[in-house]
Amino acid sequence: MSMKKYRVERDTMGQVKVPLNALYMAQTQRALENFPVSGLKFGRSFIQSLGLIKGAAASVNQELQILDRRVAKAIRLAAKEVANGRHDEHFPVDIFQSGSGTSTNMNANEVIARRARQIDRGVLVHPNDHVNLGQSSNDVIPSAIHIAALLTSHEKLLPALEHLRLVLLRKARENTLVIKTGRTHLMDAMPVRLSQEFEGWAAQIANGMERIKVTFPRMRELALGGTAVGTGINTHAEFGKRVAATLSELTGFTFVEARNHFEAQSAQDAVVELSGQLRTLSISLAKIANDLRWMNSGPNAGLAEIQLPALQPGSSIMPGKVNPVIPEAVLMVTAQVIGNDATIAFSASQGNFELLAMLPVIAYNLLQSLDLLSNATWLLADKAVSGCSVNRERIGQVLEANPILATALSPVIGYEQSAEIAKEAVAQQRPVKEIASEKTRLPRKQLDRLLDPKNLTNGGLAQPARKSRQSRKPVKATS
Repeated sequence: MSMKKYRVERDTMGQVKVPLNALYMAQTQRALENFPVSGLKFGRSFIQSLGLIKGAAASVNQELQILDRRVAKAIRLAAKEVANGRHDEHFPVDIFQSGSGTSTNMNANEVIARRARQIDRGVLVHPNDHVNLGQSSNDVIPSAIHIAALLTSHEKLLPALEHLRLVLLRKARENTLVIKTGRTHLMDAMPVRLSQEFEGWAAQIANGMERIKVTFPRMRELALGGTAVGTGINTHAEFGKRVAATLSELTGFTFVEARNHFEAQSAQDAVVELSGQLRTLSISLAKIANDLRWMNSGPNAGLAEIQLPALQPGSSIMPGKVNPVIPEAVLMVTAQVIGNDATIAFSASQGNFELLAMLPVIAYNLLQSLDLLSNATWLLADKAVSGCSVNRERIGQVLEANPILATALSPVIGYEQSAEIAKEAVAQQRPVKEIASEKTRLPRKQLDRLLDPKNLTNGGLAQPARKSRQSRKPVKATS
């Protein structure tokens, strides 16, 4: 740094050169020099949560008469700016840092303290003594994880999932009368309605939403008030409870003080639970995306049951090729989320005594998973499912030639003879109905009823022919 581009800041370890216009101070600068690891930084939701915490803490400390009113006001105003995203560029600390997140907590303390001094030049605001009053990195960072994750879940992920669920149900209603070949093991199976497949996907999304919501009671608990090791040293006994109440007012979501501060600071079990539910959701999205890819495959050599919206050229060498790029993007997101969950699970297993010292990487991966799933879900709904068209002619042709329709004859003529009819239909490339008409005594009207694809999608047991019902024997094939 040249003489014109830096200023000198001091902390307990001495002097440090800091960029002239940076809002942060010495400890943040030390972290930048100590951790040039990845270039990965905390995103908007986590910085927002830090701002909310610092502002709420200032208000509560003023109420408890342990922080000057004027200082508290300046801190609140500066913290609000941080929460609203005005100073994100002043949060440059790498994710891979002190396992408690001390560098990031001090980054917030320093930015807010310096900005508070600019807001009210008549007060001296200290990062530790005032902005961090009644707090520790060990209870601030776990609380910020919970707040950021809960807000992102409510404001981004759940609305995206509900939107996808409704889009899937709308597509189901549009295709109630479309009967297609079902598939198990990727092989032809009994008919299903296209709407039933869409409804199955919608149910997966609905279940995923419920699973995520189940974690919220634990995610609402905040470690604030536990300070260094969970005992609440150097903070007011009412601090944790009051800050949780203030944060509830600021956000509109209910937060409470952790029932046990030693659990809240030495473990991240609630985050592991939420991450596991995000993993489950990602697997649901992968199933939907893969089904869409298969159904869209073609246009000539694949299933070609649906056509996804054409969004971009699919090949740099094959003209006219269009690929299912949105499902592919969703699949890559699901792979990342599953990897993030593995990172979170391993990190959370490394708690030692009164502190889990892998908090930053847990926070980063959890919040990335939430953001990725939110964005990918909107894309899947709006750029794939919503605009896909159905190739009814192709579906009808494949269904008519499906040899597995012989399954519907099994209750009437028996499994073995039904299998023979299915095999002959495959060998001769003829409809099951034609073969069954030749090989059994079943009347054409009964065959029409038994082999009607619409009826077959409703389940139930086919009624045997009158003679067969009396004898309980299969109808014999004609010679």
